[in-house]
Amino acid sequence: MKVLVLGTSGQVGTELMRAAWPTGTELVGLARPDVDMARPETVEAAVAAHAPDLVVNATAYTAVDKAESDREAAFAVNRDGPARLAAACAAHGAALIHISTDYVFDGTKPSPYTENDPVAPLGAYGASKEAGEAAVRAALPQHVILRTSWVYAAHGANFVKTMLRFGREREEMRVVADQHGAPTAAFDIAAAIVAIATRIAAGGEGVPWGTYHFTGTGETTWHGFAERIFRRLEAATGRRPRLLAITTAEYPTPARRPANSRLDCARIRAAFGIEAPRWEDSLDRVLDELLSPTAS
Repeated sequence: MKVLVLGTSGQVGTELMRAAWPTGTELVGLARPDVDMARPETVEAAVAAHAPDLVVNATAYTAVDKAESDREAAFAVNRDGPARLAAACAAHGAALIHISTDYVFDGTKPSPYTENDPVAPLGAYGASKEAGEAAVRAALPQHVILRTSWVYAAHGANFVKTMLRFGREREEMRVVADQHGAPTAAFDIAAAIVAIATRIAAGGEGVPWGTYHFTGTGETTWHGFAERIFRRLEAATGRRPRLLAITTAEYPTPARRPANSRLDCARIRAAFGIEAPRWEDSLDRVLDELLSPTAS
């Protein structure tokens, strides 16, 4: 199977290029400017030039707050780009795995969201991602849309690295404690995608195409997430800032965040046999790397 990964400079894209793919997989990775969702001609050219069996779209406009004032750019990357990508995949006979987000939901449900729950994004970022999902579904039956949440890695810009930096610099941190979700390591997302790709490569009529949820197992709040990070920081360096729990109302942002980002992952477990490690275990793996004496 030939797999084309788009967005290899991002957290998930980087891990996809590092992942253990089955023997015989031909893996091609592209990052900007070679492929740019805001320039659909580059997307179509990449699919035509490489003729993959499967495309994995790990690109996105992810600046949640900036999207509120830059709505056109968010929709260009998160809706229009995937629409052209899905159409190109259909034209060339390729399947598509497309990464989406918990932000397609408004967060008012008291329990974890299932794939069948109605979408109701709160802001421009979530709306653009939901529109991208709809575009993929409309253009290409052979797709898997993978919704995830609270993504982090040892590389790139993310909550874990920000907390480690602040933890070394500040005496006190105020972190929101009334938003609930599941931190998800980028390498776990990559492993899930490899498992799905392996199933697709087997072919036949048994590929369960559709939309799936995948996050770290368990749940916490941003405050609980930070607390575990700072506990490890203290063990490694002796530094631990005071951590204060605050409400969302006490930390206003341009974009509203879902209070409940928990995603029910039963469907992906039943269809593909995929289950993520507990979020704490994957976080510890990333922190082992970031807090090692040789880490830069």
